[in-house]
Amino acid sequence: MFTGIVEELGEITAVENLPDASRFRLRGPVVTEGAKHGDSIAVNGVCLTVVEHEGDEFTADVMAETLNRSSLGALAVGSRVNLERPTSVGARLGGHIVQGHVDGTGEIVERKPSDNWEIVKVSLPADLSRYVVEKGSITVDGVSLTVVDAGPDYFTISLIPTTLALTTLGIKQPGDPVNLEVDVIAKYVERLLGDRAQVPSQEAAK
Repeated sequence: MFTGIVEELGEITAVENLPDASRFRLRGPVVTEGAKHGDSIAVNGVCLTVVEHEGDEFTADVMAETLNRSSLGALAVGSRVNLERPTSVGARLGGHIVQGHVDGTGEIVERKPSDNWEIVKVSLPADLSRYVVEKGSITVDGVSLTVVDAGPDYFTISLIPTTLALTTLGIKQPGDPVNLEVDVIAKYVERLLGDRAQVPSQEAAK
């Protein structure tokens, strides 16, 4: 479980293509401190498992399903990535509940800079739009953010200087893909309400 508070901006140092998978080597001095085989680290919002750890680098295998459903397949040597270790029990929840399970990808559509922040417009897949609401939470490339405006096929976010300087969202340009994870609570509520709506019809059929 993560909170969407990025700990550091890491870098892809090697990519090995495997049958139906890829193996990434990533550099991240902060997240590798104390890391061991089997630990989880979120990479651009995707929960990956540490395979090997040496110095300030670690390797992680990314299966085809993850490559197809996220933007990790577009990463190459030199790509910068957002890194976060799982939260611990009793720690402050600085962002919101993030699972590291990407629901889909969007694209940076537009950036509007101002003196103290930047408004970024992101495209939104149609099947995810119902989970995104104004002032709700969304995870973009592993960063917990508040939705400013929600449309049928887009949403906007407001990025402060710290986010621009310390995450990939400061360097992403229009057309670049981003990983999206919607609020898991919204998905559970939808499922529960959907099941409840089916109860009367089921009882009537008895």
